Amino acid sequence: MYLQEVTKNVFSELEAALLQVNNKDYSKPIPRLFMATIGQHVRHIIELYQCLIAGYDEGLVNYEKRKRDLHIETDRDFALLLLHGIARSINKNDKVMALEAAFGSDNEVITLTTNFKRELIYNLEHTIHHMALIRVGLNEIGNIQIPDSFGVAPSTIQHKKACAQ
Repeated sequence: MYLQEVTKNVFSELEAALLQVNNKDYSKPIPRLFMATIGQHVRHIIELYQCLIAGYDEGLVNYEKRKRDLHIETDRDFALLLLHGIARSINKNDKVMALEAAFGSDNEVITLTTNFKRELIYNLEHTIHHMALIRVGLNEIGNIQIPDSFGVAPSTIQHKKACAQ
C-alpha cells in the first residue's frame, strides 16, 4: 500500500495549498497558464482518478471518457471533498486491467493490457505534473505557502539531494 500512501501525501500537499485559495482565485484565468485556472487543473487530476476507480471492477479504464465537470473547477470545497473520496477509494488490490485510448485522425481505439498499480503510478505522476502548473498559478496569486516539493517529482527531489551532498 506504499503507492497509495504516497498518493495521499501528494493529495495532502495539494489540499494544504488549495485551502489558502478562495473560489474566486481558484477559478480565475491565469495568463501564465494560457488562461487556464487552478480549478481546471484540479478537475483534470480528479477526473483521471475517477476514471481509474470507476473502471476497476470491470477491469477497463478509459481516461478520455471523463465528465469534465465544471462544478469541480469552480468550487474548491467540492474538489477537496472529491480528493478525500479518491484517497479513500484507491486502497485496492492490484489486478490486470485494460486501458482503452483513441488515437489518430480516425480515433481508432487501441486497447492495451495494464494493471491497477501501473495506472495509479501514471495518475500520481500526472498529478505531480499538474501540481507544477498549479504552482505557477499559486505564485501568481501570491501569499500562498507551499513546500519546495510541491509539484516536483520524487526522483527529482532525490537527485537534488544527491547533488547537494
